[in-house]
Amino acid sequence: MAALVWIGAALTVAGLAALLACIVVAARARREGLEGAAMEARLRKLVAWNLGALALSGIGLMMVVAGLFLG
Repeated sequence: MAALVWIGAALTVAGLAALLACIVVAARARREGLEGAAMEARLRKLVAWNLGALALSGIGLMMVVAGLFLG
């Protein structure tokens, strides 16, 4: 079950890295001074990436907990 914990930890780290990337993209869009439809279009794409990253890190954490309970 140690492999499950390590794989889950890797998924969690990957999800957190993707969340940080989403923050950087949103901050960059704000710094560019985008307004209105341009900002909405950029953030609309970013929402899907953000939810995917959150799901990835959540699944990773579930794998870690399952590995700890089973091991």
